[in-house]
Amino acid sequence: MRRTALPPQSRGQHRCGSPTDDWDTIQRLADTFSRFDAEKGLAPEEQWTLQVLKLAEEVGEAAQAVIGARGTNPRKGHSHTWADVQDEVADAVITGMVTLARLRPDAREYFTAVLARKAVKFLPAQDSGDELLR
Repeated sequence: MRRTALPPQSRGQHRCGSPTDDWDTIQRLADTFSRFDAEKGLAPEEQWTLQVLKLAEEVGEAAQAVIGARGTNPRKGHSHTWADVQDEVADAVITGMVTLARLRPDAREYFTAVLARKAVKFLPAQDSGDELLR
């Protein structure tokens, strides 16, 4: 994958120029891909299965880019840059978010709850300033 810089005016905005958040864009992508799959006659569980396989493919491409950036494939040498790895990881994250949005109508809230639950295992509790009131 080639890195393509977005023009400054297109970052974080829909084509009409109004600000958007990432989950709005993810939901629009999920809805579009669901519509395409439904037009092909795929049942929801088939759609979800194929979407998870697409996610696995994207993760594989990120791994392939790491191998290329490290030059560990003797046939290909240094075939990728770390910028390529970053692009592939971003693709995997986007695909993961789209996958979740296709699996759950409450993807945004579900993701936030799972992130909070997972983060608490690794991050120290944040000081809310309540210590001063005691």
